[in-house]
Amino acid sequence: MSDTIERIELDQNSGGASCGAPKTACCTTPASKWTWKTFPGKDYIFSTWAVVLGGPLLVLLLDQVQFVPFVTFAIQAFLGTLPYIAFAVALIAWLKASGAEAYVGRAFEGRETQAIFLAALFGGLAPFCSCEVIPFIAGLLAVGAPLSAIMAFWLSSPLIDPPTLLITAGALGWPFAIGKAVSAVALGLFGGFLVSLLLKTGAFANPVKIGSSASGCGCGASPQTGRPVWKFWRETERTDKFYVELKTNALFLVKWLALAYVLEAALVTYVPANLIAGVVGGEGVGSIAISALVGMPAYLNSYVAPPLLAGLMDQGMSAGAAMAFMIAGAVSSIPAMAAVWSLVKPQVFATYLGLGFVGAVLSGLIFQLVI
Repeated sequence: MSDTIERIELDQNSGGASCGAPKTACCTTPASKWTWKTFPGKDYIFSTWAVVLGGPLLVLLLDQVQFVPFVTFAIQAFLGTLPYIAFAVALIAWLKASGAEAYVGRAFEGRETQAIFLAALFGGLAPFCSCEVIPFIAGLLAVGAPLSAIMAFWLSSPLIDPPTLLITAGALGWPFAIGKAVSAVALGLFGGFLVSLLLKTGAFANPVKIGSSASGCGCGASPQTGRPVWKFWRETERTDKFYVELKTNALFLVKWLALAYVLEAALVTYVPANLIAGVVGGEGVGSIAISALVGMPAYLNSYVAPPLLAGLMDQGMSAGAAMAFMIAGAVSSIPAMAAVWSLVKPQVFATYLGLGFVGAVLSGLIFQLVI
């Protein structure tokens, strides 16, 4: 009996092991080993806001002279886009609260071809850069506009607008300016109709990322009339929906566009435009492809690029390479890519980049043959 009691006490003192053997790895919980996945602060270190705030702080620590110009550039660029953000956010919230988003989407049903043409043409007239167009793309995605028309607008809008047309003509001549304008509309149409064909094969069934400002649904139409409730503030549920959408979309767009402009400030500050453009000099088909490839991540806005490229063309850069570089940089710069990635799923993002690159190369080749 005493042996039994001693055995039980031994088991209790050793962690309650019933096997009676000394405590081994099979009977104990091993000490937790530190891994990066278990690090509590990893979600904050690699968050979007960490980059937005950490970028300027890094400049302050390592290059104090550039800190004020860096921050000033990013803030001014963001403030320039702020009116577009405010308009797009308010419009999305209003459409969802009133239940009108489904009706806006239905307006495109049976009119996809017409919508693609209108989107490409309007994109060529709209004064938006590749980042400023993001709030409007988010709004179009939110109301259910066809991805083909959205892609047409998305591709053509950053390339040309009336002021840019005049600046390009002054620096590079009217043939180059008209060629860029035609390329902008043509690229929009090319991308729009290609996406339309892919949609018919079942691709891009759900193009919007879950949790982005373009996802979600509204309150729906009035159950009595079946129509949108434009004066949504008369119903508490719709008013609450309006404020929720307003806050959610504002935070989303502000976060990602702030990141885009911090990246843009870094490129402008530490990667001289003439250095980027100087890499893509030369003639021939190869130089056109290289110009498009180098121009994709680079940032040369529509006001800086024409005089720089004019100087390079005087030194022997081909007109086709200059055209490819200008188009690729406007459509798919790093700031634009960051904003696009926040809205759509990877397959749509890859299609956007592919269309930007292929369109830039084709535009350069055609322009080289025509001029």
